[in-house]
Amino acid sequence: MRDGNRFRQHLRLPEFDYRASYAYFVTICVRDRLCVFGNVANDQMVLSRRGIVARACWLDIPRHHAHVTLDRFIVMPNHVHGLLLFEGDPPVVATPASPLPSTKLSRATGATSGSLGAVIGSYKSAVTRTINRLRPGAGAKLWQHNYYEHVVRNDFGLDRVREYVQMNPERWARDAENPDGDGTDQLEAFVRSLEARERGDAGVATTGEGKRRA
Repeated sequence: MRDGNRFRQHLRLPEFDYRASYAYFVTICVRDRLCVFGNVANDQMVLSRRGIVARACWLDIPRHHAHVTLDRFIVMPNHVHGLLLFEGDPPVVATPASPLPSTKLSRATGATSGSLGAVIGSYKSAVTRTINRLRPGAGAKLWQHNYYEHVVRNDFGLDRVREYVQMNPERWARDAENPDGDGTDQLEAFVRSLEARERGDAGVATTGEGKRRA
């Protein structure tokens, strides 16, 4: 059986400022790959009650984090893919941003205020709280501990991620997170190929007017 917790290794570069103005592609998985957010029918995602909560809380992120703008996202049966655009200066500036890292795993706990980890941590908590209000205990131990993130490097990467997110329901039968799928569609493989193409262009997709250089 494929390891549903394979994203648990902590590889984040401590010197990178995860509050900086970049586009972040994140994937947040349900513990043990349980399909609690709904199912895919005719290549369309059909949300369960818990899936509706997950979607509503995602849409609510900018209300709690004014420096974050939502881009393409999808709630799948047991995970959420989304693009978050961080705009302007981070809420607190402690050190200059480091060179752009490769794909990392990040922890939501103990995250710096305004950082990607803080945004994801508050989102996961909001989903859990709301589900528990609707049905006490239904949100307990909902999430896999860590999440997967990739800092988008340029406009090519941004377009590819948007396409990947939009087409996710159509690829569900092959998705590595699908307990009944064939596992041939793997997020890590997509990101590796994306990084290889992104490194051909030093430009980084930012949410400001200019390009930040790696």
